[in-house]
Amino acid sequence: MDIKHLTTLEFPKALARLATYTSFSAGEELARALSPETSLREIRWRLRTTSEARALLDTRPETTLGGVHDIRPQAEAAQRGIALPPSELLDVRDTLVAARDLHRALTRMEEQFPRLAYLAGGIQLCPGLITEINRCLNERGAVRDNASSELARIRRETRIAHSRIQDKLQRIISSSRNAAFLQEQLITQREGRYVIPLKSDFKGRIKGVVHDVSASGATTFIEPLPVVELNNTWRALQLEEQQEVNRILFHLSDLVAEHTAKIEQTVEALAELDLAFAKAKYADAIDAAVPKLLSNQPAIHFIGARHPLLDPQTVVPIDVVLDEGTRVLVITGPNTGGKTVSLKTVGLLTLMAQAGLHIPVEPESAFSPFEAVYADIGDEQSIEQNLSTFSSHLTNIISFLDRADARSLTLLDELGAGTDPAEGAALAHSLLEHFRLRGTTTFVATHYPELKSYAQLTPGARNASVEFDSETLSPTYKLTIGLPGRSNAFAIAQRLGLPAEIVDEARKRISPDNLRTEDMLTDIHSLRIQEAQARDEANAARAESEKLTRELRERLGAIEQERQDILEQAQEEADEELETLRAELRGLRHRLQAAAAPLGPVAEIEEAVETLEGQFSELEELAPLPAPDVSQHPIRPGDTVMVRPLNTKGRVIAIDGPEAEVQVGPARTRVGLTDLELLAATTFSEPTGRGISVSAVTSPGERLDLRGCTVEEALSQLDRRLDAAFRAGLPWVSIIHGKGSGALRRAVREFLADYPLVGDYESAKPKEGGSGVTVAKLAPG
Repeated sequence: MDIKHLTTLEFPKALARLATYTSFSAGEELARALSPETSLREIRWRLRTTSEARALLDTRPETTLGGVHDIRPQAEAAQRGIALPPSELLDVRDTLVAARDLHRALTRMEEQFPRLAYLAGGIQLCPGLITEINRCLNERGAVRDNASSELARIRRETRIAHSRIQDKLQRIISSSRNAAFLQEQLITQREGRYVIPLKSDFKGRIKGVVHDVSASGATTFIEPLPVVELNNTWRALQLEEQQEVNRILFHLSDLVAEHTAKIEQTVEALAELDLAFAKAKYADAIDAAVPKLLSNQPAIHFIGARHPLLDPQTVVPIDVVLDEGTRVLVITGPNTGGKTVSLKTVGLLTLMAQAGLHIPVEPESAFSPFEAVYADIGDEQSIEQNLSTFSSHLTNIISFLDRADARSLTLLDELGAGTDPAEGAALAHSLLEHFRLRGTTTFVATHYPELKSYAQLTPGARNASVEFDSETLSPTYKLTIGLPGRSNAFAIAQRLGLPAEIVDEARKRISPDNLRTEDMLTDIHSLRIQEAQARDEANAARAESEKLTRELRERLGAIEQERQDILEQAQEEADEELETLRAELRGLRHRLQAAAAPLGPVAEIEEAVETLEGQFSELEELAPLPAPDVSQHPIRPGDTVMVRPLNTKGRVIAIDGPEAEVQVGPARTRVGLTDLELLAATTFSEPTGRGISVSAVTSPGERLDLRGCTVEEALSQLDRRLDAAFRAGLPWVSIIHGKGSGALRRAVREFLADYPLVGDYESAKPKEGGSGVTVAKLAPG
């Protein structure tokens, strides 16, 4: 697209805002160079990438590109044989580390964020380079002693030489013989060599090399002769150290040069990710939404559209919706009423969306991409004023007159202005007709009444207006599609205090037809306002109704949950009591089977057993808790009812006046509503056809392994297993006790002989365990 028209619509300004949300220079360059796409597939990919970035930053706000730099210049310098300074080598390392961490994080989330993971796939990992830089440099950029064995030796010897110098000089300045000659007991440096301050009057008393004199001339800095050779050795070691450090930096720079291609690919991938994150942050800042993409004929459906460069606290949202078949929209209204803002809003939001940016509209907004966007708003045109001329307008329009087609969006401000009104209106009419016949989607802002008539009478063209408050003499900036704008000149004049007789005289000079048109427009605007107020009231009532419905559903859900909790608690209490009775019953059975039990207690125990078994039967036959009374509401399809004439239950299929069609078993019948009794509430879901089922007693299995148990443990397990198997309806239980000494086998069989639920028992077949297994045949239930 032509950069001139993008600039007219302030697209570069929007990109400058976007660039402020990037993290490093390469991402900023991409943001400022961003351009609208025309491919539907590419636009969709960009918008979805921005959506993924917003979702990622919402769920993982700690995701950043912190520490990333554009290290491509450093890589290029290394390729030219330049040794990189430690600070730049650390930038290389930090960038590669951040890239590695981001690549690792996004790769793990590929299913959730596939497009971001795809971008991260361009990151090239350089673990060897990172390791080597870390080995050679510390966090301050200093070369480590262990960067090489030679450097370690040099620095060790340097420290020794330095220590010798300090010791020698310290002895000189501490000597009592030299105290009178010294300005002060101090060791300092001049020209990289260690010296002492000597009073100039005694400069010959301590032999040495003079390196400096103070400004006053009172102090002479000398290098005593005994330390000259020590200083020479120390200085030579420093030079060797610097040479070795330079060699190590060249070594690291060579490694960077070897990884130049990978570094460039990595920086480019990081820049793409930085741009995606910047789009996400900018979208959040302007409260943007992702518009739906329409792939059919050109269309614009922007709901609640706001100009992204205006103050969000004061900008007025507009609805720009072109119905099917509309190609020309003529916007009229007073000056400073928002016509130009409307044009720029449509154009800029279209460009931003095609560049993959989310735009400040409501979520239900949609648009179809355009292959070209042309704007004639004048080089000097701003949102506040119009300074363009007829010639500049016309020259600009001619430049795209033959290029605009059905895949183009054209925005024209004050078409035909700046010349004779009659000729300008005729020219504007012809230009609009030219664009309409070419199928170009065209928005035009004008003051010409002739264009209002054109839009009203021409198929494919519609009127729109920016509203004006005649009471406050200020525009409302609201765009109304379907009605032409009113002049408001007489209303403004009266509000400003122009004498009524002058206004009345002016009215007389207007043709009656024009006056009737203005009055009709005024009435239509009033009706529109009343309609909007009624719609707002209806929406408010609907919202209140939906709120009450939600509250009622929540309350009903809480009541149902409470009922379920009560039922579950009652069931748990019944289960606990039943288990207690079963335990008591088992204990009584053991006491009955005791051979030494006297006859008196046996009679008492048998009586207690009968009592407990009666209670056990009562618990087994407990009916479920009744459902709450739901007869307060009328019978509806799906309700469970009692059919009184048939004395049976059924389900209501349909209601037909005073009768209902009821499903009773496999048959259907018609019954009067008065003969039906509501039994249970129904849910709002469709019937599934499944009834409520009660699970059968779980089978404990036909084999019981008692090997390794004591006699007491074995008999306890055997009692529980026989009881469970009997209730589950099993015909027998195979008891594995092993052969061994035979003690456990005898105890088991003695127990089975007296057990009331066992009819008979025998050893298993040889292939099934022989005498090591006893098969207990349960008595029929």
